[in-house]
Amino acid sequence: MKRVLLLVATNMAIVILLSITARVLGIDRYFSAQGGGLNLSALLVFCALFGFGGAFISLAISKWMAKFSTGAQVITQPRNAAESWLLQTVERQARTAGVKMPEVAIYDSPEINAFATGPSRNNALVAVSTGLLANMSREEAEAVLAHEVSHVANGDMVTLTLIQGVVNTFVMFFARIVGNLVDRVIFKNEEGHGPAFFITTIVAELVLGLFASMIVMWFSRQREFRADAGAARLVGAGSMIAALERLSLNHGGGLPDGVKALGISGGPAFAKLFMSHPPLEERIAALRTARG
Repeated sequence: MKRVLLLVATNMAIVILLSITARVLGIDRYFSAQGGGLNLSALLVFCALFGFGGAFISLAISKWMAKFSTGAQVITQPRNAAESWLLQTVERQARTAGVKMPEVAIYDSPEINAFATGPSRNNALVAVSTGLLANMSREEAEAVLAHEVSHVANGDMVTLTLIQGVVNTFVMFFARIVGNLVDRVIFKNEEGHGPAFFITTIVAELVLGLFASMIVMWFSRQREFRADAGAARLVGAGSMIAALERLSLNHGGGLPDGVKALGISGGPAFAKLFMSHPPLEERIAALRTARG
């Protein structure tokens, strides 16, 4: 089961597309030395430009991608009491957290979930499911909103982008070194780079990208604990614990694979190393410990 963050999934697609484009246009040839060797310093610069470029492009389009993939509709004018309460609650929490009012949206899903995304602390989106509004008490829903506002206030998406840029850089760097070794040692290509270099490089990027995602997912799990703590400061630990206990009965869900890791509860994963969220019981225990 996929447990890939929207930013990670979009980012990897962009990085691979940029790599192929660079090859087609001949841009990546500048890091090749005479005889087909690699200029490692130039290669590292090249990979950093493309690695961080892919991450920041993903960040720039994160709100659009989230709206598109979930069908979230931004509330511009509240149509009912629930939407008015939603806007007022997010506005109050954002003001307390010291960030600009995010866009607030609702997406159609029977499951209880919510997510926050956006390119900066002052240009963010907070979205909740119809299932959350229908099945949570106001106190529980307020705690979930506080969790998402805390993500925004903590600048999690920007920090994640910087981490993703670093891992992108080294994935591209080592993938090209592997491609060069295969091309030289196995296929004995002494001039330029043959097809083996480019095929091996793409395959290595995919494999190394999978391992690099472990780093990103580790950070994602840590940010959930921080957002829970931030929510506890905004609405009280008891309310946040109650919200997580309610989620433990629901197990989250309802989000497309691309945005599951942005949600409040995430979902099951095939291995803990690839989990975007800690288990709910661990998050509840952490809040109870902090509360004393």
